[in-house]
Amino acid sequence: MLRLLAVLISLALLGAPLWLTQGPVHEQLAVLALTRTDPLPRTRELVAQERYAEAAQYLDYFMAYGYVRGDPAAQHLAREIAARRESLAYQAGKAAEGVWSGQSDEAVGQAAGVISDFLVIGDLRDLARQGWLYAQGEETDPVLIALASLGVAATAVQAGGAAAAAPSGGATAPAVAAAATAKSGLSALKWLRRANALPGWLGEMLMRAAARLRQQRRLSEMAHELAGLKGTLADVSALAATPGGARLLAATTDAASLSRAARLARAHGARAAVLQDITGAPLAESLALTERMGPAAVQRAATYGRQGLRALNEMGVARFAKYSARAAKVAYKGQALRLAARWLATLPAWLPSLAGAAALLLCWLTRPRRRASKTEANLAG
Repeated sequence: MLRLLAVLISLALLGAPLWLTQGPVHEQLAVLALTRTDPLPRTRELVAQERYAEAAQYLDYFMAYGYVRGDPAAQHLAREIAARRESLAYQAGKAAEGVWSGQSDEAVGQAAGVISDFLVIGDLRDLARQGWLYAQGEETDPVLIALASLGVAATAVQAGGAAAAAPSGGATAPAVAAAATAKSGLSALKWLRRANALPGWLGEMLMRAAARLRQQRRLSEMAHELAGLKGTLADVSALAATPGGARLLAATTDAASLSRAARLARAHGARAAVLQDITGAPLAESLALTERMGPAAVQRAATYGRQGLRALNEMGVARFAKYSARAAKVAYKGQALRLAARWLATLPAWLPSLAGAAALLLCWLTRPRRRASKTEANLAG
């Protein structure tokens, strides 16, 4: 009986390439070997740096999942961050920061900065500040000057188009609409520039646009120039309206990647930036996976990091959900099970096969010998 059991185990080891490299066993081992991200160390680091808005956004991403939501330490940390952000002194300080500098990491400060830019106060403020720096012989920001110039031009187009609307029978309405869209996008760009999140390629494009705009003399020509920026400014506005969108914009390299970042932000909303932070995946990869698998599946897989996205891509939504649910149920068995699964998942498939072949050979060599009959014994004698 024991010999038969040994033979069966040897045959199972011999077939290791089949169950270690494909099929349900391989997929279950792959998910068991994954480690879910613990958000608390990073959140505490952000709190220590007084980046409360980013800390709340990061922790909120993981609070949607039971393994963090049920953790008393995570609950306590979330309450501490919320209390700090909701205090009157904190809110007032952020609002003042937005008006004075046009830059803030909180919604109230960003809103104050955007309002000041829409009222052209912000554009004039930025031009005056850059002029003062130039007069003092200090370094100026050519991108911010370009953005402020574009903002003043957009305001002029709005005012001129509105004044000419009645005499022209509404013919200037498209110019006014283009200017309004430009104002929104330009305000977002200025905020992103102050946050050092504006990539170099976009800054150069805006400076070229501002240079062309300075050569125009008619409002219609200025409106046409602003309309050419409509797609780019719409994508920037989508990112600016998304918490953490500045981090997504900083990862772009051209107009195509900007479009991908905006589509990712529209798909995942406030969770887009954190998803990219914890996976480190290229924008194109995250977007393609989102469009194929759906935002919810990608967000859950991202709690396992980049490896979670790869597992989701290989297995699909249904199988990944099934195996990750099983992994959650056996999580109480601790790190030992995870280490064993990781070891089996990375084990070369030929190694168990070699062990199985050796065991079969050993079973054959040690098999019981058949006793010779008396006649055979006499003949041999």
